[in-house]
Amino acid sequence: MTTRTEYRMRIGDMWVEAADGRRFETTNPFTGQAWASVPDAGPEDVDRAVEAATAAMTGEWGQATGFERARLMRKLADVVERDAEELAVLESTDNGKLIRETSGQARALPDWLRYFAGIADKLQGEVIPAQNPDFLIYTRHEPVGVVGAIVPWNSPLSLLMWKLAPLLAAGCALVVKPSEYTPVTALELARRAEEAGLPPGVLNVVTGQSNELGRALVAHPGVRQVAFTGSPGVGIKVAQGAAAHLARTTLELGGKSAQVVFPDADLEAAVNGIIAGIFAASGQTCVAGSRLVVHADVEEALLERLVARARTIALGDPLDPSSEMGPLANESQLKTVTGFVERAIADGARVAHGGGAPALGGLFYQPTIVTDVRPDMEIAQEEIFGPVLSVLRFRTEDEAIRIANATRYGLGAGVWTNDVRKAHRVAHQLRAGNVWINAYRMVAPNVPFGGNGHSGWGRESGIDAVREYTDTKAVWVDLAGNTRDPFRLN
Repeated sequence: MTTRTEYRMRIGDMWVEAADGRRFETTNPFTGQAWASVPDAGPEDVDRAVEAATAAMTGEWGQATGFERARLMRKLADVVERDAEELAVLESTDNGKLIRETSGQARALPDWLRYFAGIADKLQGEVIPAQNPDFLIYTRHEPVGVVGAIVPWNSPLSLLMWKLAPLLAAGCALVVKPSEYTPVTALELARRAEEAGLPPGVLNVVTGQSNELGRALVAHPGVRQVAFTGSPGVGIKVAQGAAAHLARTTLELGGKSAQVVFPDADLEAAVNGIIAGIFAASGQTCVAGSRLVVHADVEEALLERLVARARTIALGDPLDPSSEMGPLANESQLKTVTGFVERAIADGARVAHGGGAPALGGLFYQPTIVTDVRPDMEIAQEEIFGPVLSVLRFRTEDEAIRIANATRYGLGAGVWTNDVRKAHRVAHQLRAGNVWINAYRMVAPNVPFGGNGHSGWGRESGIDAVREYTDTKAVWVDLAGNTRDPFRLN
């Protein structure tokens, strides 16, 4: 009989059940067995969480200086660093990602907290020269207030931290709804926030499996900003729901990122970058390099190398360090990926490698390379969120840029060339929020991350991320004391 861990939600200073007592189970994608039970919250629980966050903003947390916020953030970083491997195992168990990936992500979490802690005590305004010398004018950067966050299942802990760290630096409080597929690590992070001494209500976690829960959070009048990571379709609904009560939004949505390979590129390096860009995390990442845009002169040579490498990728238990690719996160995602490839074949594309479930079955899908893809095909236009690489051919630089930009998304892009002029020239013309030259899928806490078009708006990481969670206030001070009655002439 499988042992299940029972969790409660974190609201204010308490670990609580859902208001109506309902619970649901989260399943290990590799074993197919339920391994944890969490509360199945509803709108009433959102009310409680927003109330707790609001109380934090008007209480101890709202009065804390940037220096105090920084101290608490560094303490939380120490606790997370201590428990990084435990958090990594929990994440792999919940979403099926390789332990080698979740371990790296978990070990990086303290970097985000420490970087933004360094900003918390430096959010200074500026003095603005006045037309009238009798006035002093200056600005302040003040916290937006209560933030509602919705995070997906593919990298739940990292994507939560990308929101939490900058909003803590800004002085905001958070109510987060993790994905119903991966609720555990958000609750575990809240436990460590309590240990680190974050005041009650600063980090609240509500778990649930109904769409109603997310809608209630987005529409809550006490939520002043919504930070969402997910699909464009849901992102549009989030933006509409938040706009109904004039809450701000930051949206980190999907991608259909191109890796452009020119004939002078180092092909071995390009193979490594392309493999990492599409088959890492089983392709379940918003910035997956799912379109290979390759020059006709090197297409055959590059494909030969890619197929040879794809054949050697070891699929297996995510908790086994020797595994190189794990299962997809859930049954729905497996059906989605399978459907995309089947329709591409029917539309005239050819599978150079993969194209189905491997012998070990379960939720695994083979690393797949699809050739003879036209730019207008569904497989070249829609985000698949799986280990499927579409190959498109070009002959001129202008054609490469046109193909790479021929999508409604604008999140990431890679450029592979040894010509430094061409590298910068092409990077400047690609419509993407993140461009890597002779590399791919690199992130850092001090570098802004985000997209445009259907990839969303706003930035996570870097100083830009803190600005997303602040309001700028202008203060005018009369220094002369000679303000007169406006209705008297003398």
